[in-house]
Amino acid sequence: MSGHPSPTLRDRLNTLALRVLPQHLLARGMYHLARCRWRPLSRLLIRFVTRRYGVDLDEAAQPDPESYSSFNAFFTRELRPGVRPLAPDPDALACPADGRISQAGTIHAGRLMQAKDHDYSLQALLAGDLALAEEFENGHFATIYLSPRDYHRVHMPLDGTLRRMDFVPGELYSVSDATTVLVPGLFARNERVICLFDTPVGPLAVILVGAIFVGSIETVWAGEVRAPGKAPTRWTYAGNQATTLNKGAELGRFNMGSTVILLLPHGTVTWQGLVPGQAVRLGERIGTLQQ
Repeated sequence: MSGHPSPTLRDRLNTLALRVLPQHLLARGMYHLARCRWRPLSRLLIRFVTRRYGVDLDEAAQPDPESYSSFNAFFTRELRPGVRPLAPDPDALACPADGRISQAGTIHAGRLMQAKDHDYSLQALLAGDLALAEEFENGHFATIYLSPRDYHRVHMPLDGTLRRMDFVPGELYSVSDATTVLVPGLFARNERVICLFDTPVGPLAVILVGAIFVGSIETVWAGEVRAPGKAPTRWTYAGNQATTLNKGAELGRFNMGSTVILLLPHGTVTWQGLVPGQAVRLGERIGTLQQ
């Protein structure tokens, strides 16, 4: 699948700037700025983003923009009950987040489509783990981009029991349409959290990919996911530690926006006619499970 517009000169210059700017320093600055509780500043940021991106606060559990203690509290806001109904059929794979389809399809020869004429390695996405990559060989993937206007919590697309979580340090490029065209292997280069679940159809990976101003990624079982050093860090879960989450349950959140990638094994799902650029909403059917 393709569908991304050709990058403009401005896109190319912005991407070039990200190659030389201190990405992690900028992200740490945004982390502290987003959590600033000085009300004049947080209100200014909230008003700017609401107007600039057309955020619909009527859908929020707290629709009053003045009520948020910080910009991050606004950005990770809850939704009102019932505004994202869950696809009720047991064979429905539910969309894990609000956003737009970047790509969706089949994993061919260990490669996933990133953008037109660009693919990348499944094993690299999974931090070099060949055994895990083999679980998804010739399987299915969907990449969902969350813009600043979207709801930024991520939910389970089907029932699953947590097997392990990997934090993979990396770069922090933007994940915009233009950058996916301009930066080879973007999703396998950026910082990310890999959440692996056992489900009725086999393994499910939900990968939360960081970006330039994603100050941190959180999960409901671990809070903010961080680890020292430059090597991937793994947590394994078994017995009482193996959290089970039902379809539609909150899994985690982005503190600022980014991308979610779903991986499922071969023959387990038929995508619901997903095309690049298609708007999707949390809870709706994006695929049919082959059980």
